[in-house]
Amino acid sequence: MGCLDIRELESDQIPIVTDWSRREGFAPGLGDIEIYRHTDRQGLWIAWLDHEPIGCIAGVRYNPDYGFIGLYLVVPHQRGHGYGQQLWKHALDHLSDLTCIGLEAAPARILDYAGWGFESSSLTTRWRCFNEGHAVDLRGELPTGLHVVEGSHIPSEAVQLYDAQREPSPRPHFLADWLGHPSGQVLALLDENGNCHGFGRIRPCLLQDGEGWRIGPLLADSPGLAVYLIQKLQQRHPGVLLIDTPGFNVAAKGLMADLGFKTESETMRMYRGDLPKQALDDVFALACLELG
Repeated sequence: MGCLDIRELESDQIPIVTDWSRREGFAPGLGDIEIYRHTDRQGLWIAWLDHEPIGCIAGVRYNPDYGFIGLYLVVPHQRGHGYGQQLWKHALDHLSDLTCIGLEAAPARILDYAGWGFESSSLTTRWRCFNEGHAVDLRGELPTGLHVVEGSHIPSEAVQLYDAQREPSPRPHFLADWLGHPSGQVLALLDENGNCHGFGRIRPCLLQDGEGWRIGPLLADSPGLAVYLIQKLQQRHPGVLLIDTPGFNVAAKGLMADLGFKTESETMRMYRGDLPKQALDDVFALACLELG
């Protein structure tokens, strides 16, 4: 076994990690990994073995209390030599002073992560459908006083406040980059006073066998508003569409099935440490599995 050198990911290495992620079936969105790097420049690493890049991991700090581990892989021909465990320990060390660390675990890895002190929280489901991309009959109308705002016209302060009140922990830098990225489309529902009542983003993603779209994050006051946002985001984006729904939102599963989505895969959300107590019923789609 050679000597592994774990280094911070450089910008010119992002295409390498993006391609690994695509081959692994992670379906990375265009620009996702660049945003991960901006969120915590010291929290994204690539492993080198004798001048060959062989693996990567993200251990990103959202703030002094909360971080997330993801984008964890070793290329197939270098597995089974302990390189993955070295990457894992490197990310854990980076986040060791945080109150809480989260991750998404493949079913086969749940017991492994439990051995490191992570506890199962809820089942995350990836849903898939083929979107025709034509105008759909929106289910119902927006309640009186709400209107749709798109892209740069969305007041960032209102969306940041709405997100911070519903996610496990505030993520201002990540969310600003995520919603400000030029690829895809962002919509928000605002009232007459400029308060946010829901928002979502659709972005292009790379599949193992082509390209598609992913919706996330998507937060809304009610299942009805969530459906409205999903259908509005679908309208101009034909092709394969993926959405990752959190298990702690009990309405999301029935909502997705009712819209014609089929289950593609499942992962387990796990945490180590004290998770901030937050009402999470308004989160209908996660931004990404790699950073929660």
